[in-house]
Amino acid sequence: MTQDSLTTTLSALADPTRRAILARLSQGQATVNDLAEPFQMSLPAISKHLKVLERAGLISRGRQAQWRPCRLEGAPLKSLAEWLETYRRFWDGSFDRMDDYLKEIQKGDPNGPRN
Repeated sequence: MTQDSLTTTLSALADPTRRAILARLSQGQATVNDLAEPFQMSLPAISKHLKVLERAGLISRGRQAQWRPCRLEGAPLKSLAEWLETYRRFWDGSFDRMDDYLKEIQKGDPNGPRN
C-alpha cells in the first residue's frame, strides 16, 4: 500500500458516518436513500460522504436504470489490514517480552505479586 493510498483510506475512515456507511455496505449493495435512512442529514451531505469513500476506492457505484447502488470494495481495506499487521506483530512481541520480564521479576522477589 503506497503512502498516498494509505492516507486516503485512513482519512476516509476517520469519519464515523463513513464507517457506518461501510458497515451497512458490508451487508450488501444499497442506494443513496438506503444509506441516508439512519442519519439525520440531507441527501447531498450523504452524497459528499460517498464521494470521499469512492475517491478512496472503498466503494463503487453501479447503474441499474435510474438507481446507482453502492457496494463495498475490499481491496483498500485488505491493504490497510496488511499494513496494520506489521504493527500488531510488533505489539504482540512487545507484550510477550513484557510478560517474560514480569515473570522474571516475580521469581526474583519473594514478596512480589504472584500469578
